[in-house]
Parts: sequence; C-alpha cells; structure tokens
Amino acid sequence: MKGIILAGGLGTRLHPLTRITNKHLLPVYDKPMIYYPIEMLIKAGIDDIMIITGGNNSGDFLRLLGNGKEFGLKHIHYAYQEGEGGIADALKLTQDFVGDHKMIVALGDNIIEKNIKSFTEEFRKQKSGAKVILKEVKNPKEYGVAEFKGKKMINIVEKPKKPKTNYAVIGIYFYSPDVFEITEKLKPSKRGELEITDVNNAYLKRGELTCNILDGWWKDCGESKDALLEANVFVAKHGANHI
Repeated sequence: MKGIILAGGLGTRLHPLTRITNKHLLPVYDKPMIYYPIEMLIKAGIDDIMIITGGNNSGDFLRLLGNGKEFGLKHIHYAYQEGEGGIADALKLTQDFVGDHKMIVALGDNIIEKNIKSFTEEFRKQKSGAKVILKEVKNPKEYGVAEFKGKKMINIVEKPKKPKTNYAVIGIYFYSPDVFEITEKLKPSKRGELEITDVNNAYLKRGELTCNILDGWWKDCGESKDALLEANVFVAKHGANHI
C-alpha cells in the first residue's frame, strides 16, 4: 500500500506566518508539522511515501526531509502541484507512483493522537472502493459532513450551512487505484477546485465507501491561527504517539 501526503497550498488562513514558508513546515510543539503524518503512515506499516507540495517553498521539503533517512525510510518521493486545484487534482499527480496499489492519502496539516493501523488493515482486506474516517466536532460547517439514514452513511456534504450531523470527514482517506478513473471525470466546484468530497460521494453511490469513527483527538492545524496554537499546546501536553 502506498502513502501520499498532501502538503501544498498557500496557507492563506495562516498569514502572515506562511508568507515566507509552507504551512506544513511550521512547528507543532517540537517538530515540523509534516513530521506527524509521515510518522503516522510509518507506524501504520506504510514505508513507500510520496509528498505533494507546491508554491515557492517546495524545495524546503527536500532540504528538511531528504530521502527520509531520519524516519528509517530508503526513499521519499516528491511531486509538485501547480496552482490551487484542490485535493482531488493533487491526487492525479500520484497515478504513476501508485500504479495498481491501494493508497492512503493524508492531509499534511492533520494530526491525530492514535494509530490508523487497524483501519489500514481493514482496508487491505476490503476488495475495492474507499474508506473515510469520521470525527465528531463542534464546528462541522468547516468540513465535509457525513449524513446518515439509521446507521448507514448516505451522503457527504462539503461545508454545509446547516449540518445534519456533527461528524466531519477528517483528512485521511483510503482509496483503491480506480480512484483515478473518478478524478478524471470530476468537474471543478464553485471555488474552482476538484473536490475530494465528490470523489468520496462517487464511491458512496457505488456502495463502496466504508467509514470508521476516530478514537482519540484530532487537530486540523491549517484551519486557523487559533487552531495551530491549540494544536501546539495540546501536543505539548498530551503528545501524538500514534500508538
């Protein structure tokens, strides 16, 4: 299984912190933010990893991470995303790297407390399709929100004005290689991006999307400066061990 970390974007919500650097290189307590998703994937048993970045500071990732020796990796792959095409657009850049393997796609500014190894093993056994991870949050309007009929997930709505649940889809996604067939057919949303929510809903319509509820805390460090501060304080106090 392949691991993909999305670390592009301009980080405008974190200005002026991100005027001279990529947000994923900002510190979260004692490590650069990008370290956390790398460690999460490795502890889930993923050692073939690609980082997708963009903007003017992409070379800083190579200077910081090199080939991944610090993490016990033989190699880290890199790809460059031009412009702001969205998560699903960035995913297209990984097709040659992924080949016919399954993949985990992680947003580089999401930090979780515990391991995703059990979810990873479940997805290895899943014949096809996709898996998303849900977390109950106080501010669902900021995320893709899962809707249910009974216990069955029936839809995901991106940033709804009136959320029907508090269950947000966090930035860790599991896909079969046929995801590229879906991304090729996507049309840009009103904000001009190819939305990952549309990818997930395509799998949902096929009846091939599973979900798990995340145990432990989750922090979206790129949501705002207050969220980044909160993540720093929280990790300093509680740690992010991915145990």
